[in-house]
Amino acid sequence: MKFFLRSLAVMLGLVTVTATANVLADAADKESVKSKIENTLQWKIDAIADSPVDGLLQINTENGLFYVSNDGTYLLQARIYNLDEQMRNETESALAQVRIDGLKQFDDSYIEFKAENEQYVVTVFTDTTCGYCRKLHEQIAQYNEDGITVRYLAYPRAGLNSPVYRQMVAVWCSDDPKKAMTSAKAGSNVTPASCANDVAEQFKFGRKIGVNGTPNIVLSDGSVIPGYQPPEQLLAALKQIAG
Repeated sequence: MKFFLRSLAVMLGLVTVTATANVLADAADKESVKSKIENTLQWKIDAIADSPVDGLLQINTENGLFYVSNDGTYLLQARIYNLDEQMRNETESALAQVRIDGLKQFDDSYIEFKAENEQYVVTVFTDTTCGYCRKLHEQIAQYNEDGITVRYLAYPRAGLNSPVYRQMVAVWCSDDPKKAMTSAKAGSNVTPASCANDVAEQFKFGRKIGVNGTPNIVLSDGSVIPGYQPPEQLLAALKQIAG
């Protein structure tokens, strides 16, 4: 009996050592792939993890979510759907959580048009020169009346060296950002202003989570409605998500 117990202890010890070695090797492989991509593409990778598909790793980068083969040879930009779970979009599920977590960093940066009877909160990546962004803002009172609080983040579509970027910095640095936002979207000039701001970080985060146009509406569950939605349609979508 003692011999059996000693043998069992040795076997369990070998299993533990093997499992630990496998974990360390797996971590080393991921780090190797991460380094290869960063060095080859000059991308910043925020996270690398197993994907829902064997043989692929999931990487969260400054340019969005991608998949890469375990040996770091092949890079894919794709959507993964789970056929066993009613065509669940696994890629969108992963991005939704990135959005929810990442938006917290801008809690003090939003230009917010708050509903008095707030029932829902949406985050809108906006551009002051975008036609449909302007149309959305023209109806801001109706969104608020419907109980929808609108929080704006900046997404200057022309990039960080553009006139619209400088205008959006002026809006965020204005003494009255809400008034400046309304003026800019009405086509009026905004008094140039500068201050410590994170307009560039807002734009970069938008790229990271898949924003490629405006307006881009992020809902409380991390899902996205790309493009303009009239107040009644947005309200219906929010009610559906709320169940």
